[in-house]
Amino acid sequence: MKLKDFLYYTYIFPVLAVVYYFLNLMGTGVVYDIIAGILLTGSVLSAVHHAEVVAHKVGEPYGTIILALCITIIEVALIISLMTAGGEQAITLARDTVFAAVMIILNGIIGICVLVGGVKYYEQFFARTSATTYLVSIVSILVITLVLPNFTSSVNGPFYNNAQLIFVSIACLVIYGVFLMVQTVRHRNYFIVSDEESGEEHYIPNKTQAIISFFFLVVCLIIVVLMAKGLSKTIEDMVQSVGAPKSLVGVIIAAVILLPEGLAAIRAARNNQIQSSLNLALGSALASIGLSIPAVSVVCIMYDIPLVLGLDKKDIILLSLSVFIVMLSLSRGKTNILYGTVLLVNLAAYIFTVIVP
Repeated sequence: MKLKDFLYYTYIFPVLAVVYYFLNLMGTGVVYDIIAGILLTGSVLSAVHHAEVVAHKVGEPYGTIILALCITIIEVALIISLMTAGGEQAITLARDTVFAAVMIILNGIIGICVLVGGVKYYEQFFARTSATTYLVSIVSILVITLVLPNFTSSVNGPFYNNAQLIFVSIACLVIYGVFLMVQTVRHRNYFIVSDEESGEEHYIPNKTQAIISFFFLVVCLIIVVLMAKGLSKTIEDMVQSVGAPKSLVGVIIAAVILLPEGLAAIRAARNNQIQSSLNLALGSALASIGLSIPAVSVVCIMYDIPLVLGLDKKDIILLSLSVFIVMLSLSRGKTNILYGTVLLVNLAAYIFTVIVP
């Protein structure tokens, strides 16, 4: 790569964001926070670009796995750092963040992708076996992590005791591990649509470009989370100033963290690559809950931090509705604008009931 290649916004924004973050200017005034927001947005867009470069180099489904794992690692780091610093007020943080991420992915990202693709192409086609494989894993993990704690009796309330947490964590890792083996080895063809079928030809970057983009992808994801955490107090004050519940802060931060993969999935849908969009969205949902809960459980057991996992009745209903609609929407192997519209209405209902519980 030539020196001038590093003058593109995809390289400039992450570097400026890193410098700005370590200058500790966030939270010192409205103007400084606006600048931080601009740099945060630029870093998100840069992450999308570098993720696509890496995905084109390693091919499907490995490219989408890399992005999903990067997002999940950063999400876990953010949850743990906030929990260890938040005391008793943070006992529901892991549950609320993971739940918000799952709802945004299942309803928001998939909904926009299906709607965008439906508007442009009327119908888009994907492998039903891939959607079924994702959803079987996601539904199982969702129930044992976010629903079952409400019905156990070893501990009062929506908690697991340590033994139960260990079992649930192992169960999540087993399901996710076997899923990865299915996705990458035994049934890799479930998750791939050839370029001839999609009608697209891709530029394949060289090894040096892929390594540089992977480095910048990691930098972008880290700085996005750090700046989101730094701006969380500003966001919280803004939410409280309009009288909205504090739980809305978790939704906003989850949305910021999910922006890179969300934009990448939407761009794939616009390019008639709905299979890649679903790989990104469903893969992220599975990684988000399948890896986040075990990691957070280990930290909570080690530091004796209470961990609330069980959802309340309202959230269980919304989660059940979302999973049911996604399963119906992806059951035929093709999409249209109605499916996307219904999913986005579900997302609106979720966000509205967060604001007006």
